[in-house]
Amino acid sequence: MNCSNCGHFNDGGKFCVKCGHKLQEEAAVSQAAAASEYQPQPQPAYAPQQPNQRVRQAKKVSKSFFSYFAEGIKNPTATAQAAGESQFVNALITVILYALSIPIILYVGWKLLLIQFVRSMFKLPIISEELAPSDMEDFNTGVDLIKATDINSIIHFNFTDFVFKQGIFIFIGLAVIIGATYVAAKFGKVDVSFKEFFSRFGTFMIIPTALLLIGLVLAFLHVEYFSYFMNFGLLSIFLVVPFIIASFKQSGTSGLDRIYSTLIVYVVITIVLTFIANGLGEEAKTIITRMGNSSELNDLF
Repeated sequence: MNCSNCGHFNDGGKFCVKCGHKLQEEAAVSQAAAASEYQPQPQPAYAPQQPNQRVRQAKKVSKSFFSYFAEGIKNPTATAQAAGESQFVNALITVILYALSIPIILYVGWKLLLIQFVRSMFKLPIISEELAPSDMEDFNTGVDLIKATDINSIIHFNFTDFVFKQGIFIFIGLAVIIGATYVAAKFGKVDVSFKEFFSRFGTFMIIPTALLLIGLVLAFLHVEYFSYFMNFGLLSIFLVVPFIIASFKQSGTSGLDRIYSTLIVYVVITIVLTFIANGLGEEAKTIITRMGNSSELNDLF
């Protein structure tokens, strides 16, 4: 070691061979300094942050639903027949999506639907024969103007008021249809709990819901073909009923025949859709009234 007094290097011993300075004290001081220098500092204790329980549950439910939804599109019949009470939540989410998709599509695409309706009226022979070419040019100019105008802000078409009110109304209608189908199945001697029946019904609703979601995307992109997907999604519920009734085995032969069960539910569906159409019709009347009373909209024309 090196002597701290004269700097001479010593191979060992207690004293420096050059100046006689005591080396043991230097060694002890060096070791103590080294120990204090490299002594690990205590780390502050803290508990690792745990993710919120609700967030984890939401992630778990969403992951389960997307897997269930994708499998229902890929293998609808097998997925529906395998759906037990454990799929009740996923089926409920599917039904809610179906109920909300319809008013959202109408809210986003009602302007295009209005244009399509007027165009179809102009194409009627009784009207088109009376129109001059200049009238059609004026109409097309007006259509382009409507497309470029944010009419929702002019007539104060409220998203929350329309979508949630109509969504709840449609969900109640679906609940009535599902309840009627369950009662019809019970009359047909089908031994099944309501949760299991609802899970299977909701699973058969995956494809109609997927059609509505495609229509919703097209409506956001202002593609006029969105209305076809919306109509297919609405009408496909008529196919769900015979599928759900036929997917269960009857526990006896004395129950109501499946054909009559299906026809009874069809009557219920027709009544429910009539009420829904009347509700949407009232909303359409309100929109048209607001358009007629809007001075800002009249100034556009």
